Parts: sequence; structure tokens; C-alpha cells
Amino acid sequence: MSPPVRRDVLRVDLSAGTVSRERVPDDWRRDFLGGKGLGARYLYDELDAGTDPLGPDNRLCLLLGPLSGYLPGESRYAAVTKSPLTGAFLDSYSGGSFADALAGALPEAFGLVIEGVADDPTVLTVRDGEATLTGAGDLWGADTVETDAALDGAVACIGPAGERRVAYATIACDAGDHHAGRGGAGAVMGAKRLKAVAVHGDPPDPSPALANLRERYGAAYRDDDTGRWQAAGETVESVDFANEVGVLSTRGWQGGRFEDAGDIGIEAVREAATGRENADDAVPGGFRVDVEDGESVPRGGALMSLGAGLGVDDFDAVARLGAACDRLGMDAISAGNAVAWATRAADDGAIDPDVDPDLAFGDADAAERLLSAIATRSTDLGDTLADGVHDARERYGAGAVPTVKSMALPAYDPRGAAGMALAYATSDRGGCHRRARPVEREAFARDAWTTADRVRTVVGAQNVRSTLWSLVVDDFAGETMWEDLGAEWLTAVGLEYDRDSLARVGERVWTLVRLFNVREGFDREDDTLPALFEDPLPDGPAAGRTVDRGAFEDMLDAYYAARGWSVDGRPTDALVDRLDLAAVVDAETPLGNAADGVVVDAGSGDGVGGRDRHPRSREP
Repeated sequence: MSPPVRRDVLRVDLSAGTVSRERVPDDWRRDFLGGKGLGARYLYDELDAGTDPLGPDNRLCLLLGPLSGYLPGESRYAAVTKSPLTGAFLDSYSGGSFADALAGALPEAFGLVIEGVADDPTVLTVRDGEATLTGAGDLWGADTVETDAALDGAVACIGPAGERRVAYATIACDAGDHHAGRGGAGAVMGAKRLKAVAVHGDPPDPSPALANLRERYGAAYRDDDTGRWQAAGETVESVDFANEVGVLSTRGWQGGRFEDAGDIGIEAVREAATGRENADDAVPGGFRVDVEDGESVPRGGALMSLGAGLGVDDFDAVARLGAACDRLGMDAISAGNAVAWATRAADDGAIDPDVDPDLAFGDADAAERLLSAIATRSTDLGDTLADGVHDARERYGAGAVPTVKSMALPAYDPRGAAGMALAYATSDRGGCHRRARPVEREAFARDAWTTADRVRTVVGAQNVRSTLWSLVVDDFAGETMWEDLGAEWLTAVGLEYDRDSLARVGERVWTLVRLFNVREGFDREDDTLPALFEDPLPDGPAAGRTVDRGAFEDMLDAYYAARGWSVDGRPTDALVDRLDLAAVVDAETPLGNAADGVVVDAGSGDGVGGRDRHPRSREP
């Protein structure tokens, strides 16, 4: 029996209090697949330039892909919206039970397209292909753990940070163990007065062909370098890797190496762990640890930003800070950077020390108080930081914590790997390491890498991930699909693609997102890094290294040339035509002139450029 084909979405109008089912145009499904691609198509089609991210006209899309529920690894869903933090396109992904439940409850739909604003706090319940809206009762004000416990089914919800529209509020699943983080999808949900989505559904049953594929690809992943890395240490091992190569941002980006990294890294996590997520799987998930009010699953990004980034060397304290972010529904990377900014600003006398006289690097209690103040906007400083480090820097005229497109950077310092400078600057959602992570290989080669190597790697990874995120593939287990980009899987569900056509989808999706951002006013001036990185790293293996401004601009020229964009960072008519986007682009989107482009020998931008590898899979 063939699996059902996803053809529809459920349209939820919170202002009208209605839910309807509508067909996704066939060419949208063919050209954009699902997930990121389909979300980009909806946002570009339905949002005007300048739409308020926190207004009723913004869309919040919770989307699956055509293979959801069948793929190896952890099932994921995509949250796609316009970001209140950056004003740009935002796609964020979360694993856990919600994605499987949504795939089972909506077997013929890609998910939900949510618009409008409810009159009162609301819960959306999805069951048997339909959705209903009910009042949230006394859940408004509850944290993510309390909300999850109060509702039946698999729950995606917001905490206090989302309710108060913190610009980097998350959507939490599994009582805060998983988040669609970064960029503020939770704030959009809060602005719509949507407290939670509760889904009742079992994962879909795979056909024999899909079951065989899952078993074969799962076995391949277990034997893969990344699979062995994940089984051994999951993302927490990134702390040890970044510290080893000297790119671990420390104490508010004042260093590249944390002398106490071992106290918060993989060995500390293993010692504290009470078990693993999905412990029965051949490749288990994150480590579970006990915290004061329950359990937490620390991730590498949280340990880096809330540990080394704040100078906190006590693992229990770092886990407590991470658990606080989970319960409040707040991105740990952005929140850690916000506290780091405040600590440096206090040291520099830019903010009143009476706000919290104990605020200092290494003081986890003071950090936790500020995290709570940010999530609840309960103090003047907390209210300012809730809008992001960029806004705090504008208000107080101080601060050296770096942002790209207003999004605070994760902990990989680009001074130790110039390819990361390009990856951060050109990321479509702001300072993000998930679009491309050349640091995973470049850190061991550094001077041997050329501009062509960096451009090829970044462009290739961005394109491939755009394809795989349109299929909504597990980031790690999905690395077994880089060979054919999922063509074999799509054939098993009756969709005919080859690797070339799927690579074209990835480039098309990345380009459409760029067109969305260009329409919002983004250009070359936004594809840049702060001046902080022109100062040399003071310590570690990368000591003395900088991001040279001239070399960076040359690298950006090469990137634009490889992408077929003009020198100001706009896709050209020729590229739009080649990618079959001419009928999509509206008159409000300025296109680049090919004559204004630059010709640089940067190698092809069409290739994969090499998979990101992980620390245990490489030798220096």
C-alpha cells in the first residue's frame, strides 16, 4: 500500500476563529517540496514588504515534508515565519514527539499556516486530519513544562518569553526538551495569542519499501563518522572541539579558549547524565541530567553560550541556566549572549551597577536572575535585552557581543576559521552556524584553505541544507542523504526527482529566501561582521588571528559571483530565469543587474563542497 501524498495545508485564521483545508498548488509542491521551501513560498506570496512580524498579517507556518514520519533519525518539523528579531526570513527546526504526531494526524497535509490574532489566549488541537480552536484557560502565564503537562497529546507551546514577545522566544516541545529556537518564532506565536498546539496522532506506518529504506539508511548512519560522533557525545562534544581548536567564545567574546572547558564538556555531561533520549535507538539522542526542578537535556550551544560565554565553570550551574531557558521558552544562544553583553556593559560602566551589583562573569545566580528578567520584561534592562543585543547596544551605546542581521552569534569565533565569517555573514536568518559550518574542517587546515575552498563549502552546504530542510530531514542522520539528496526516498513515495533536480530545488529555495530578504531591504551592507573581529584573538591555538576586512570583502565578492548575484547582493534576472522563479518574483523585489556583478575565480557554487564533519571524525 502506497503512503498518502501530502497535498494540502490547514489554514488557521485566529482572528476569525476558523480552520479550513486548502490545496497546495502543484507547482509549489514540485518546486519547493515542503518544510523550508514551502514556507518560503507562502511567506513570499502572502506577506507584503514591511509586514510587522508581531502583527496579524504575519504567517506562522508549522510544516512537514513529503517524507515526514518515515526518515531515519529524529523526526522534525519546520517553523517558518518573519522574524521579530531580524525582520528577515526565519526557519527553525525542532525534533521530538510533536513532528511524528503531526505527521500521523495530518497524513495528507504539510501542516499548518496560521494567521491573524486571537481575541483571547488560545489552544489549537489537531486530530484526525482536522483542527479546532479552544480557550487556553489559565495556561497563559504557565511555563513550557507546566503547559505540556496540562495538555493531552504532543504539545508545541510557548512559555513566558513567548507571551511577552521576547524577540528570541522559542516554540517548545516535550516539556522544553526540544525547541524551534533562534529568531523568535515563539514571539510570533505569543503575539497571535496562541499558547499551544496539541496534536493527537501516531507516527505513520511505513510501507515495506520505506521500512527497508529506513533500516538501510539507519544502519549506514550508525557506521558513519557523524553517527558515531552523535552516539558518543551528541552536540555537547562541540564544547571540547571548539576549545581544542581555539574558537570557543569565552566571557563575552573576550577569548577563544575556556580554561575550564573540561568542567562543562563531554566528560562532565557523561558523569552527570541519568540516561539518554531515545535510549533504545541505535543512535541515541541527548543526555538527560537532573536539575533542581526536574530534568534537562543540555545541548552543545547552551553549554557554550551559558557556560564558557558567561565564564561559568560549574556544570550543574550551567545545566540549571539551560533548564531555565527551556522552561521560559527562550533561545539559550541569544539569551546567553544577552547576559554576556550586560556583564561586559556593567564592567565598562555603561549600565547602572545597581541593576544587579553581583552581575559578573562566573556568577550563575546573577545570570539566572537576568534571564528571568528578560523573559518576563520585569526590569528596564531585561525589557531592553528582550529585544536583542543589537537593540541594547543601540540604547546604551556600548557592547562588544557580535550580531549579524541583529542575531547574536553562536560560540564559534570566526577569527579562528575565516569560512565561518562568510557563513555567518551570508546566513539567510542572521548569525547562524547551522546553514554551513566550515569550521568543522577548516580549523584543522586554516592556512591551506583558499577563498575558493571557503566559498565552495559555504555555498554548497547552504544549498544542500535548503534541500534537506525542505524535506525536513534530521540534520545529523540526514547526512546519509547528501549523496543523492533524498532522490531514492522520494521515489519510494511516488515522487520522481534525481540529484540534479533536487540540487536545483536547494538553490531555488535559497534564492527565494534571499529575494524575500531583499524585498525587506537587506543588501550587502547587512552581509557583514562587526568590527570586534578585526581585533586579534588573545589566546589559544588561533591567538593573533583576525578577520581581515579587505580579505573578507574579497571573499564576499567571490560568494556573490558563485551565487550569480550582483555586487550589492541581489539575485539577477538571469539567475531568476534559470531557477524558474521569473513568474514568482513580484514588482516590489529589486533584482540585481548582471552587469554590476563581479568575476572572481571562486570555483563552482553548485557543488556540495564537502559535508560538515564532526570532531571525533577528524584528525588534526
